[in-house]
Amino acid sequence: MSAGTIRSLFLGDAQADRVVPPSGFTAQLTLFASGAMAFLAVFALALSLAAGRLADRWADELARAATLRISASADQRPAQTRAALEILRQTPGVASVRALSDQEQAALLAPWFGADLPIEELPVPQLIEVIEGEPGYDAEGLRLRLAAEVPGAVLDDHTRWRRPLVEAATSLRRLGLVSILLIGGATAAMITLAANAALAANAQVIEVLRLVGARDRYIAQAFVRRFTLRALVGAGVGMALGMLAIALLPEASDAGGFLTGLGFVGAGWLVPLAIPLLGAVVAFLATGIAARRRLQELS
Repeated sequence: MSAGTIRSLFLGDAQADRVVPPSGFTAQLTLFASGAMAFLAVFALALSLAAGRLADRWADELARAATLRISASADQRPAQTRAALEILRQTPGVASVRALSDQEQAALLAPWFGADLPIEELPVPQLIEVIEGEPGYDAEGLRLRLAAEVPGAVLDDHTRWRRPLVEAATSLRRLGLVSILLIGGATAAMITLAANAALAANAQVIEVLRLVGARDRYIAQAFVRRFTLRALVGAGVGMALGMLAIALLPEASDAGGFLTGLGFVGAGWLVPLAIPLLGAVVAFLATGIAARRRLQELS
């Protein structure tokens, strides 16, 4: 928009504004549609940003962690565990290693088998946590050495299930962005319908304006201004309500996982402020196109 166009949107023309009904069905539809869509856009934006953070965190945390599983008989397991720990400490690119205690392994199995699992009486493999350093280690070379020196050791770098998790989070981020585009399209469609209804209802007034010398551009600007301001106000209210609803959601926690992380973080709270402006731009374009097309039909 040019500076003159922006100035005319806010200053307007008292005579031209009479062409557009200040209240009624079209005004209510524009306000409600822009407000509801802005409210939904805030949640779609929060979903997209939260999914992006989740994908980045999973990719970072899981890429640096691996698990070494030692499946051996009870009498050989301690010796193989010590040998595996020694090999891992000697491997370039391994930042730290740690053998999980029986209590930690029991806690990992508790969600499936209960808290009273007698792990010392079961043939549960010994787990070793491996944290990768910078640069990383050679996983294939490490597997070959472990196969030769610790026959019961199996290295799992989480690649099999890390990739689907990251891809799922990335897909959620894309879904949020697509939802925002669909919301924008639906807003444009409803505002176009409201503008067409207002133009049709004021066909006789438009004819009189033409008879006294008003040009179609002058008439169209009146509709564009009124509908753009309505969309801006409605979207502003919807955005405020959406941000309030997001602020009332539970804070992110390890126990709640992804469902408690659907919020904005830091400067992310400033991003929804663009929604009313984008809604006004959508209304400006949609109303301008609808007004020009409708005025040509009324010619």
